[in-house]
Amino acid sequence: MKGYESVQASRAKGRPTALRYISEMIDGFVEMHGDRRFGDDPAVVAGVGYLSGRPITVVGIEKGGDTAEKVRRNFGSANPEGYRKALRQIHLAEKFHRPVLCLVDTSGAFCGIGAEERGQGEAIAENMYELMTVKTPVISVVIGEGGSGGALALAVADEVWMLEDAYYSVISPEGAASILWKDAGRARDAADNLRLTAQDLYDLGVIEKIIPAADTRQSGMPHLKQALAEAFDRHLCLETGELLAQRYKKFRGIGGGEA
Repeated sequence: MKGYESVQASRAKGRPTALRYISEMIDGFVEMHGDRRFGDDPAVVAGVGYLSGRPITVVGIEKGGDTAEKVRRNFGSANPEGYRKALRQIHLAEKFHRPVLCLVDTSGAFCGIGAEERGQGEAIAENMYELMTVKTPVISVVIGEGGSGGALALAVADEVWMLEDAYYSVISPEGAASILWKDAGRARDAADNLRLTAQDLYDLGVIEKIIPAADTRQSGMPHLKQALAEAFDRHLCLETGELLAQRYKKFRGIGGGEA
């Protein structure tokens, strides 16, 4: 699948959102709200449940289904309180040594005045910093759009997976085209040069696994559910020091850096 085709597919109407993944794979999910600083952000869903019988914390960026729900969820563009809510739940998971599953689907973090006043950049940076050393396994799955720092704030993980028809990029194709050519209409050209497809990122070593789209269309998502359970089992067997060392090595190795 070419670059812009992946972008279009990731934005397709009716595509499963984070809440659909949670309802299909997580038993007994209980959602938690608020960041204990400002308020609750509906664009981020966070809580606890069971994956194949194992307690797990799940954090997902939720776009919403119909128009009213999309507006309420801010189209999946999170505010600082959303990222702080996520980090609060991740730290609780660390306390009880529960693994963490992050479901990423956002065109980017919200860039409104209020978000900037409340420390959007700081919230994203803090998540990235803390996730690098959190002492419990973390797997992030890009289920749709993986836009810029808004996605990266929940994608510093032991493994990053992507759907085959998702994208993950430093900037949206429209944003890149506007900067490079002063013409957002050249988004297709930008997408084809950003190397943002799942195959591109797998080849570059940015992600560890490509998930067939068909696996997410089946009732219960059994293949994805089993793959996640097996991956968490592998990581939970590691000593904390080894887990953190492998996570560090993974990110140091991206782009040919020193391991």
